[in-house]
Amino acid sequence: MEKGFFRSESYRTPVKSKPSLADRLRYNSRLYFTLKYAYIVFKTRSLARKGIYHDKEWAESSYYIFRFIEKSGGVFDITGMENILKHDGPVLFISNHMSTLETMILPCIISPLRRVTFVVKESLVKHPLFKDVMLSRNPVVVGRSDPRKDFEAVMGGGTELFSNGISVIIFPQSTRSVDFKAEEFNSIGVKLAKKAGVPVVPIAIKTDFWGNGKLIKELGPIDCRKTIHIKFGEPFTVSGNGREENNRIISFIQDSLKEWI
Repeated sequence: MEKGFFRSESYRTPVKSKPSLADRLRYNSRLYFTLKYAYIVFKTRSLARKGIYHDKEWAESSYYIFRFIEKSGGVFDITGMENILKHDGPVLFISNHMSTLETMILPCIISPLRRVTFVVKESLVKHPLFKDVMLSRNPVVVGRSDPRKDFEAVMGGGTELFSNGISVIIFPQSTRSVDFKAEEFNSIGVKLAKKAGVPVVPIAIKTDFWGNGKLIKELGPIDCRKTIHIKFGEPFTVSGNGREENNRIISFIQDSLKEWI
């Protein structure tokens, strides 16, 4: 790896000596996790409102979350990071979507290596806590109520970002789900890649360490028994109608999940 927070093609959270009872009570708790998360949310919101939340600050705040996840008992297993830079120009990252964790952690892995943003739901850019940060990232916004408008937004917004050298992360599933269902993984990502002429880098994730909350999805429970897996696949181009390539991504995710489970 040329730069960034991770100096090799893979990363595994180091094995620590057995923590004391006091440390387990302090760090491996939902309260500690929630308070640290709330701190970074309000800090980044303030920076974004002041107009000083840029790529560097985004990556640093993401890495702050990464580190306190580890301190809270989370164990990361990240592989294939060499694939992030295998193509010189912008790429489209296509991933399954399981929890809040991937949206918070992927920036510290990808952003120091190449400029990137997300395709996000409209509710996030209207959310009182997250809208300022989200808008500062110049994302592609979809409403999830009108498929035609969403398709046009992704095709138009994504192509424009690529033309400016910015890569895009998209989650083709309609919502977060612990159970991966191939029929819910639509082909909008490969269609965008085909139209824009950019390669796809598939990502498989297993992030159920961070559950979804009942009242606020972003404030769910944590489960230290579950390893956090993130795998970047080899980049490839899309030809034809993209059906074969979409199935390739689905198989990559399914095979990875089977391996981890």
